[in-house]
Amino acid sequence: MVSVLISVYIKEKAKNLEEALESIINQTLLPTELVLVKDGPLNEALDNVIAAYEKKFTKKGIDFKQVALEDNKGLSVALNEGLKLCACEYIARMDSDDISDKERLNLQLEFLENNKDIAVIGSDIAEFVEKGKILRVKKMPVEHEKLYKYAKLRNPLNHMSVVFRKQVVESLGGYIHLPYLEDYYLWSRLLARGEKISNISKPLVWARVDRDFAARRGGFAYFKNYMLLRKKQREIKFTNFFEYILGVTVCAGMVLQPKFIRNIFYSILRR
Repeated sequence: MVSVLISVYIKEKAKNLEEALESIINQTLLPTELVLVKDGPLNEALDNVIAAYEKKFTKKGIDFKQVALEDNKGLSVALNEGLKLCACEYIARMDSDDISDKERLNLQLEFLENNKDIAVIGSDIAEFVEKGKILRVKKMPVEHEKLYKYAKLRNPLNHMSVVFRKQVVESLGGYIHLPYLEDYYLWSRLLARGEKISNISKPLVWARVDRDFAARRGGFAYFKNYMLLRKKQREIKFTNFFEYILGVTVCAGMVLQPKFIRNIFYSILRR
């Protein structure tokens, strides 16, 4: 019933990928297949982990599909290539350095089966630097109506936690390149069309973060990407003029601050 879609590139640590794949193979509800996209050439350590887990998944009766891109193309291209290989109705996204709770697929698929009007289901995430030590839990709104309003200013879904209906995402053209914001733009297009989303109020994914997380979510280049997102949200009529101005203002007040101030803001907002 479900394909798990992962993209990995050369800068990922082999140990992190191993822990991510192990968390999938230990699910109480096993996926039908795992689709792994190599976003450009990898190193020997990563290739060894992939080879070892291909055997483990096969022994469990899980199809292990791979697609290798000649060069590093970025997340949107890699995921779109992976989507082409996914054979199941449901697709679970996961990053190559995160850890899924063993009940994740069971809970999310049960939810989608019982709520046919929901196109995407996400969850809270537990952010960590060291395995076993939670830094904070990023809690999300649950109901679609709250998420619709929330999405005017902030990303309504934790990308690494989502399971979505393949047909819905394909009908929207899949992911569109927008660095760091590919998923947010996808959810905006989905909501603008009238599709519904939801979250499970429980951390179903342990999301690995680094101490410089805020540094990568700031600066003028990042702000330009956000400006483009806000423009696109306005073009697809997801936001009105007032919401567009508010979104730009809030974003500028966040990402253009010095790094130490962004760290404080993110620590508060992500709780």
